[in-house]
Amino acid sequence: MMRALATAATGLEAQQLAVDVIANNLANVSTIGFKKSFAEFQDLMYQTAKAPGTSTGIGLLPVGIQVGLGVKPVAVHRQFQQGSFQQTQNSLDLAIEGDGFFQVTLPNGSLAFTRAGSFKIDDQARVVTAEGHLLTPNIIVPDETTTINVNPQGQVFAVTTGTPEPTELGQILLARFINPAGLNSIGKNLFQPTLASGESIPGEPGLAGFGTILQSALEASNVNIAEELVNMIVAQRAYEINSKAIQTSDEMLSTVNNLKR
Repeated sequence: MMRALATAATGLEAQQLAVDVIANNLANVSTIGFKKSFAEFQDLMYQTAKAPGTSTGIGLLPVGIQVGLGVKPVAVHRQFQQGSFQQTQNSLDLAIEGDGFFQVTLPNGSLAFTRAGSFKIDDQARVVTAEGHLLTPNIIVPDETTTINVNPQGQVFAVTTGTPEPTELGQILLARFINPAGLNSIGKNLFQPTLASGESIPGEPGLAGFGTILQSALEASNVNIAEELVNMIVAQRAYEINSKAIQTSDEMLSTVNNLKR
């Protein structure tokens, strides 16, 4: 079998993965706090007929003969650039301006991390995500609360009926990671740490490199539709070219097969 057939097949698989990643980005263009990804590739090993620098008896080969054997995916890298802000009328919609993640507690007791700050109040007056996961540290909103205020440093205050002075309900803490691209995506806008990301580093908003809290706002997806469409066109054309290489190799094999004396 011609090398080109197997080599072009790896190209088809690589471009299919690229399109899969782009499709996921576009599907989440309206997902709050979503961070886009892109696929990274590297070339496979080379078949060497003549190595560069080989002695010819009268000197050294300035270049060799090496034929590449294709491409393979090496990573799907998530980009954590800041998304744009969308103003809302909900006092529990919170956005992080800068570095950091909100901390939430999953039903199994483990921590997860998110950039999606669309919080609600559950039946026990606790601040939770849309899926019901508790914001950590937990904040309880008292009965008859008329106004909730969250300052840029993450302090939460409430004004209740008959009490003109605001009462502090708690402090929102953020977490950051040495390598956020190494976080494990578990869906539902949530991430969990891995050995690659390192352990979470908690801290107060506005201090030690953490971002600040913006109330009544949500961070939109950082997907750029125009950029993704261009990337999709490039991947599609690359897929077509690799399929053409397979077709050409097949025609060459057919020509050899049909040779007569």
